[in-house]
Amino acid sequence: MTENEDQVVGLLLAAGGGRRLGGRPKALLSHRGRPLVEHAAGILREGGCGRVHVVLGARSGDVRARAELPGCVLVDNPRWEEGMGSSLRAGLASLAGTGARAALVSLVDQPGIGPEAVARVLAGYESSESLVSAAYDGKRGHPVLFGSAHWAGIAGSADGDRGARAYLAAHDDAITLVECGDVAQPYDIDTAADLARLE
Repeated sequence: MTENEDQVVGLLLAAGGGRRLGGRPKALLSHRGRPLVEHAAGILREGGCGRVHVVLGARSGDVRARAELPGCVLVDNPRWEEGMGSSLRAGLASLAGTGARAALVSLVDQPGIGPEAVARVLAGYESSESLVSAAYDGKRGHPVLFGSAHWAGIAGSADGDRGARAYLAAHDDAITLVECGDVAQPYDIDTAADLARLE
């Protein structure tokens, strides 16, 4: 395990209930014959995250029963209905005491983002002060790496479905952007029409 793999933990946000998908939890959507959460956790590992924490919410019992997530730390977010901000707070809280110096955050509903983008963002890690974001044609996207020095500030401002957006906007000058548009597509699986993007 390299230094980056040991000090940076992959943090997968997979708690959403799929409100615009008729209440189908995104973690349980089928992709390549397996639950989408399984695919997304595997991408973090392939990209170089030796440790992965997965935040679950909607139908977490079903996700635990159906998805194979060996070696992952499963984190329940009982407040998942409040939005992505609550999942980000739960995920960051789960890293306390693990020795992690950064979290590389990805979203379960972005299957167009593969291990190449994860590896590029991971390579931008330098210290607990690091803020690194994938960029697509220069526009910030996921995955995003948060050094532990930023966790308290992010948790304090993560609200609703905005996640870390407010914190990142306030610290724009400190973010290292890593272009990933040549290796990944940052679309979301949000609506029934988007389901066609799954395999």
